[in-house]
Amino acid sequence: MTQVETVQYARTGLAADSDAAHVYRALRDAIRSSSYDDGRSALEEMSRRIRRSVLSMIDSAQMGHIGGDFSVTDILVTAYWAILDVDPELPDWDQRDRFVLSKGHSAAALYSTLAHAGYFPAELLSTFMAPLSPLNGHPNRVKVPGVETNTGPLGHGFPVATGCALGAQISGSSWRTVVVLGDGELQEGSNWEAAMTAAHYELSSLTAVVDRNRLQQGARTEDTKRLEPLAEKWASFGWEVREVDGHDHNSLRQALAPSSTGRPVAVIANTIKGKGVSFMEDRVEWHHKVPSAEQVDAALVELS
Repeated sequence: MTQVETVQYARTGLAADSDAAHVYRALRDAIRSSSYDDGRSALEEMSRRIRRSVLSMIDSAQMGHIGGDFSVTDILVTAYWAILDVDPELPDWDQRDRFVLSKGHSAAALYSTLAHAGYFPAELLSTFMAPLSPLNGHPNRVKVPGVETNTGPLGHGFPVATGCALGAQISGSSWRTVVVLGDGELQEGSNWEAAMTAAHYELSSLTAVVDRNRLQQGARTEDTKRLEPLAEKWASFGWEVREVDGHDHNSLRQALAPSSTGRPVAVIANTIKGKGVSFMEDRVEWHHKVPSAEQVDAALVELS
């Protein structure tokens, strides 16, 4: 078996949940055909479901990055239910939009999103980070359908996404690429090489979303290595910049609209680490911390 055949075989190891995929498509179509206000409640409820699922996954695994999972959840939900043109039953469809989670340590939020969309059965979420589970601590493209590229080492996903967008431009394809980055991740120089490249080639089909929760492992981003003025930095690299509340689904829907200038789009999504659980919000220790049984119960009440 060749290397290519091995990859193809591995990627079909998990089958889509057809019933869940049908529900996903129906809800997605209803949200996209509704007004912004009418779609808000459905997106908000899906975010609550994703956060409850992530909480259960991390509680079961006794490891994970719950703070960043919760800060990025609303971005993921908006992207999959309101923006991306994808089909969970055809994860390798060549005309699909590409989504890359560059901040791969928030894999639990991505896995929960993919499962709720029907890419694989939701029952598998209980195996998160268990021995031999395909749901590793960081996403693996040969193990999980819907994962475009392996991410984990910070600064790698954005360059890959830029390559995807360049491939679409070269082939004359209309599909879009959306990549989500952590704000602390922007301290990696490879991201700015990718930003410069995307602007140079005028990759208008590329959207980079910064999960701007202002916290990274151990400290605040501005205490570690200042990122501000962040919007001006993206603009100086030749990007169309949009700054929004990263927990407002309607604002995110508008911010994730296609480029209006022919330039790549940078969305600075202002978020709160640990969003949705009061004792986790904006607390640096919840970057990588496991809640106690009592904290799990309290969090479930707040997320109900």
